Amino acid sequence: MIGIGVDLVEVDRVRAALARTPTLVGRLFTPGERTYAEAAKDPAQRFAVRFAAKEAVMKALGVGLGAVDWHDVEVVRAPSGAPSLLITGRAAALAAEAGVTEWKLTLAHTHRTAEAIAVAL
Repeated sequence: MIGIGVDLVEVDRVRAALARTPTLVGRLFTPGERTYAEAAKDPAQRFAVRFAAKEAVMKALGVGLGAVDWHDVEVVRAPSGAPSLLITGRAAALAAEAGVTEWKLTLAHTHRTAEAIAVAL
């Protein structure tokens, strides 16, 4: 194992931030993530858990906010619904430098809290 990252996000804080700054959705999330989240009755839960995943990946890489573009880390779903990661750009370069060849991701959320755990192997 090369690194592990975990992040918790309050869903209400994400909901408030997106309502206050609608352009934040485009800055933080890929088109695929936006399409998936916006199909839900309450997109804030899906956005919050994806934001948590992006931060968990940065932690697993040992870098802080700003080290990679938010779009460099994308949460994608298998036909089964299982989440996985698509890592591109600067995040992919950092992962390659660290020797990462595989990622594991788990997501969970309630109406209040979203959690993501990312493991770099």
